[in-house]
Amino acid sequence: MNREEYRTILKNAIQSEIDAQKFYQDVADKMKDAFLKDLFLTFVREEKKHQEILEGFQASIPEKLPFDEQRDYHVAESQPAPVVSADMTPTDAFALAMKREEVAMNHYTSLADGCTDPKQKAIFQELAAMERDHKQKMESAFVDIGYPEIW
Repeated sequence: MNREEYRTILKNAIQSEIDAQKFYQDVADKMKDAFLKDLFLTFVREEKKHQEILEGFQASIPEKLPFDEQRDYHVAESQPAPVVSADMTPTDAFALAMKREEVAMNHYTSLADGCTDPKQKAIFQELAAMERDHKQKMESAFVDIGYPEIW
């Protein structure tokens, strides 16, 4: 990987975080339930923090990149999912959200796995863990809303 490829990876990751913020804001705006609205607004704030972390990496790209050169960074797999529609049900919104979180989690895990800089590796691992937590919350909400008969 060269610096330009790394810059592109960061740019795409930042855009994914911005897209996630917009997605969660759009869903929050459609939610009538105060708890669900607050949950999605929390994700907006957390994705903004992720964006800021990545922008910090982008602002100071080192000459020698801290990555194993033989890694597959799965950039194509990290592209954003379809946008939210006006007709989307809460169940569909949670289904799309959990898929988006899975993609983000896998992307940050791949970056952490290939990173040789301990500080950046730890940050990518932390971002992956946060996305894993988001995914778990989305899965829980999906099951609660999509399958109310089980609770």
